[in-house]
Amino acid sequence: MKKLFVLLSTLLVLCVAGFAQEVKFKETVHDFGDIIYKGDASYEFEFKNTGKEPLILTTPKSSCGCTVAEWPQEPILPGKSDKIKLIYKNTHKTGGFSKSVTVFSNAKKNNEVKLQIKGRVLPEQN
Repeated sequence: MKKLFVLLSTLLVLCVAGFAQEVKFKETVHDFGDIIYKGDASYEFEFKNTGKEPLILTTPKSSCGCTVAEWPQEPILPGKSDKIKLIYKNTHKTGGFSKSVTVFSNAKKNNEVKLQIKGRVLPEQN
């Protein structure tokens, strides 16, 4: 019984500590404007752990396969900043686009943040 109590107490502490984080992004939308045909399109969204515990990000979910996210794999300590890079890889299709990636974390507030990139791929120049 004592072991069960210790186990449950430990789990409760971990759960409470797991929700003590907060994440603040400088911005959540980036407009590339015009992108040249088959040009690179990437942007780094800056964020800060404004909580009191390490911030842990899990695998972001993209709205499509043409948008890839690169994110920090290690916990972000309180007060520290880092970046999530979104890469738009479908610049061989012309016209406007709007794509999003949802970032998941152990933050108490806004534990799911949607980052959006948009722009327009110009027609191929001959």
